[in-house]
Parts: sequence; structure tokens; C-alpha cells
Amino acid sequence: MPSTTNNLLILWKRANLSRFVLALVLAGVSFGVGIVGFMSIEDYGLLDAVYMTMITVSTVGFGEVHPLSPAGRLFVSIYIFFNLLVIAYLVSVLTTYIFDGELRTVFKMFKSDHEIRGYSDHVIVCGFGRNGSKAYHELRANGARVVVVEQNQDLLREEAEEGGGAIPVVFGDATTDEALRAAGVERARALITALPKDADNVFVALTARELNPNIKIIARASLKTSESKLLRAGADSVVMPDEIGGSHMANLIMRPEVIRFLEMISGLGPNKLRLEEMSYHDLGREWQGMSIRELDIRSRTGATVIGLKQSTGEFLISPSADTRPGVDDILLVLGTDEQVNALVAQFKRLNSQSRRL
Repeated sequence: MPSTTNNLLILWKRANLSRFVLALVLAGVSFGVGIVGFMSIEDYGLLDAVYMTMITVSTVGFGEVHPLSPAGRLFVSIYIFFNLLVIAYLVSVLTTYIFDGELRTVFKMFKSDHEIRGYSDHVIVCGFGRNGSKAYHELRANGARVVVVEQNQDLLREEAEEGGGAIPVVFGDATTDEALRAAGVERARALITALPKDADNVFVALTARELNPNIKIIARASLKTSESKLLRAGADSVVMPDEIGGSHMANLIMRPEVIRFLEMISGLGPNKLRLEEMSYHDLGREWQGMSIRELDIRSRTGATVIGLKQSTGEFLISPSADTRPGVDDILLVLGTDEQVNALVAQFKRLNSQSRRL
């Protein structure tokens, strides 16, 4: 029960219903002032005071219970003017929520939050701009479960109109605890913060690290001076798109074929290659303990072993064929989609039978 109440409070804050509540409070205050005013100035009973308040507020023009005194006319004149302002504000707020999609957004929030509460080991992407949307599509293409945190609903609406389908999204400020909790930060395995402002990314990294000490955080930065701040705030890695872009353009002149090869690996070129990780524990039992030569990955699948990350954290580039991957070691393999799929089918423990072993 407490968790349900907490979730509703978080949804209430993110839905920004303060204007709606204010309009209802003003309407209630106005109604109460009318009743008290008619009872004290005109000496009406409660029922008559409620009746006079209702016909005054609604401006329907029915007759008075009895002729008003001069003080009563003055009160009604001021009361009508005050109510015109209150009713105008209430109508504008209701129009916004009903016709401008605010109410629909609240229902979407509730539905999306209910779905996200069942997620675990997922990735959170904060910001759905150029970098965030690219990260989202890349993660989805690789089969990851992703939750987006974004304030601008138009960005997600454009994605849906382009055929992107429904995106698990939390509409809110990613720098707040409420939005990150709604995205399931305590259960997530990684978070990418790609907000436009470096300061906001620092806040996100700091908050996410506090809420989940084990989460992996990748942060975007525009300024070089922000890199150290993001790392101190808890980010594991910092990416600077502008710096990478400039270096990429320079290398297209100095090392064009190298860049074209890297584009193939990153999936940007026409002939796409794919890098895949294969840990010792991913290997089927019959393959564990074998050397790279005995695995014979290239002959069996066409993919090539280009590196080995050892349990110590050291990388071996083009490891010797006699190297035997140990526990917690990770093989880095390069190939086309077809070759990597063949590798996964033959070497990884992905079928239901091997999962039960």
C-alpha cells in the first residue's frame, strides 16, 4: 500500500496537475464566499444561500429569493466580477487538459509507468534529442529493453508518426528523483544521459549513482571542462559528440580507408560489420576450456576473433591461437550479421535446453 501511494504521488508531481488543482480550489473558495456572503449580508438560510450562489455563479438569470439590499447588490456586483475571472481560469485549464491532450498524457503516463514497473536489467536513456534517439534505436536494434525519460512530448510524437511504434517513456525532468525512480533506475543495468546541458547531465549522473550504486552510466558532454565533473558525479564514461565529429572529419582526409572500415563496424556504411562480445560463461559447456585454435571460430562461422579482454582488465589484440579464454575473460569477435548470428547459434548457450543446464 505505501509503495502504491508513493507511485501515485510521483505520478501526480510529474503530471503537473497544480494548475488543475488551483482552479478547483479557487472555484471552491468562490462558492464558499458566496454562501457565507449571502447568509451574513442578506440573512438567507443555507438552502437559499446555496441557491443564490449557484444562479450568480452560473449567470442563468433566475429570480432572487427576495429583493437585495444595497449592501447585497454591492456584494453581488463584486462577486460576479470575481467569479468571471475564476470561471474563465477554470475553463481555460479544463480546455487545456481535455482538448490539448494533457489528460491523455496523464493516462499514458499511468499506463507506461505500470508497464515499466515490471522491467529489470533494462537501459534508461535520458533525453530523446539527436544523440538520445540514436542511442535508443541502436540499443533496440541489439535487443535491449529501453526506457526513455523526456520532457518534450513533441519529440516522442514525431517518433510515433514516423512509424517508430510505442516507446516506453517517462514524461518528466530526468534530473529529479521522481522521474528516474519511475523509469526503474534501481532495477536498471545502465543509463545514458544525453541532455543538452552539461549541468543537467551532471545532476542525472549524481542522482542515478545515488539511487543505484551498481548502474553503468554513460554521459554526454559538450565542454571539455565538464568531463571531469561528470566522472566525479558518478559517470563511468563520458562521450563528447562535437569532439568526436571533428576528429572524424579530419581523419576522413588523413586516413579515409580506416574511417570507412570503422563506419562499417559502427553500421554506418553500406557493408555493415558487427562487433560481438562472447564471455567464457556464454560458451556452451562443450566449448569451455578450449583454445582459440580449437574453437576454430573463423572456419566454423566466418567471424574473426580480434581481441580478448582478460579478467584482469587487460586487452589482448589479435590474441595467439593457443590462448585459452579463462573464467571472466571476454572474446571480441568481428563479422557480418550472418557470421555473428552463426557464431551465436553455434557457440552461445541461448536455447532453452542449455539455459536449464
